[in-house]
Amino acid sequence: MRTGGLINSLRAVAVAGAIMLIPGQAMAADTRAEAVDRTEVTIAPVDLDGPAIATVKVTVKNAGPDRMRSLKVSFSGPVGWAVQPSAQEPGGTYAKGAAVDLTFRIQVPEQRPGFRIRTFEATASYRGGDGVGSATGTRSQRTGAPSPNLAAAYNNVAITDENNTAPGNYDGEGNSFSAQKLADVGLVRGARVKALGADLTWPDVPSGSKNNVSGAGQAVALSGSGSKLVLLGSGVTSNAVGSATVYYKDGTSTQGSFGFPNWSFDPVTAHGAILVASSDGRNRPSGYGNAGIKYSVFAHSIPLDKSKEVEFVVLPSNGNVHIFDIALAP
Repeated sequence: MRTGGLINSLRAVAVAGAIMLIPGQAMAADTRAEAVDRTEVTIAPVDLDGPAIATVKVTVKNAGPDRMRSLKVSFSGPVGWAVQPSAQEPGGTYAKGAAVDLTFRIQVPEQRPGFRIRTFEATASYRGGDGVGSATGTRSQRTGAPSPNLAAAYNNVAITDENNTAPGNYDGEGNSFSAQKLADVGLVRGARVKALGADLTWPDVPSGSKNNVSGAGQAVALSGSGSKLVLLGSGVTSNAVGSATVYYKDGTSTQGSFGFPNWSFDPVTAHGAILVASSDGRNRPSGYGNAGIKYSVFAHSIPLDKSKEVEFVVLPSNGNVHIFDIALAP
């Protein structure tokens, strides 16, 4: 009995030791795996001076510990840009540190005016190498320059004077906010607006002139850093949603989704927005009307990496999203 008990005890200790040892071994294996250098896929600069057929070089480097084989590389550009060939299989095997260059041809259209970001992507699939099986490289190139500020991108008349409502067309039907009724709730030209931790400014332009941005993917310069981008605006219809992309000076970016409630009738918290102010009634092509109905302005935000300096913001490509100002919150 004593001998059996001792044997059982030794077995228990052995099992316990194995249990303790296996996690340690797994951790060591994971550490080694994390230390393996990953396959590198790079795309050379693309000549965007179209219309033309541009030649693009894609380089794949085996940085892993094992020989790479069965390599296949695909390449693509912006939507609608034809690529020939779309994929290549160079054959052969590649030792650690070896690289292979592949050439693709892409049809570059004539440059359009304004700011554009063109993104290209190459994906390598393979066996061996770092053991992951695939790697992707991207390249973004810009043409033109962002608008220097939001006011320079204004493209819509959202606010009119009750004595001259004709210029307004906030909602596509000739309606607009009443400047007088907005003033009653503190939204006068150049007024400071505090929302979601940011200091924003109500448009400082005459009533009846362009005073907001209807989203069409505009790029707007913005400097500084913060924990979030705050947008002051309102929606037309209940589908005023989209995403904004914030580009940092180091070339990286953050994208976030947001939305505004319809300027009237939607719940004021729709799409996660907060209410900033509500004015009474609105201006119609025939004059002021709809008294007793609230027409509102909201704020929303997207999170940012506050350790990075912001360079510019690309606004949503949704004309139902209307933006009066943007700012960074600490």
